[in-house]
Amino acid sequence: MQNLPADYEKTPSGPPLLETTVFARILSHDPELALTSLLFDDGELRLPMVDLPVGSSVVVKIDARDVSIALSRPMDVSITNRLPGAIDEIEFLTPPYVRATFSLGKTRLHSLITRESVGRLALVPGLKAWAMIKAVAISGRGVRPDRAPRPRSWPSDRNSSRETP
Repeated sequence: MQNLPADYEKTPSGPPLLETTVFARILSHDPELALTSLLFDDGELRLPMVDLPVGSSVVVKIDARDVSIALSRPMDVSITNRLPGAIDEIEFLTPPYVRATFSLGKTRLHSLITRESVGRLALVPGLKAWAMIKAVAISGRGVRPDRAPRPRSWPSDRNSSRETP
């Protein structure tokens, strides 16, 4: 193994534990679906509803084992969080594991996949792909408000009417 990321931890018997930490802000709650929407630097994430008010800053931990890769836009899948990006790095770990790191923009997201998947999908750095996140978990610690993105505000001087002023 070479140049393992700082968040790499080898388990005694099983896949390595890798996670991505994302700073986010709660955008909304949907009680009917029991889901919470979060805003982070490169988009939105939806996860099971959390008991924090809208606007709260949170830390999201995304386990690399919960991140799948698709080469085309995923449509008919049960995975809610689908984010476009590019493969930034491929690192071969202890067989059969490979860490594929996505660049989503500002965010680098780890995915733990097998060597077989790398070969079958012909994954290489620079390849455009989709990250699909099955589940995200919010840690118990808060974030300084300046670390989490804020939704863009609408200009207050905009005329919402289609009529000429």
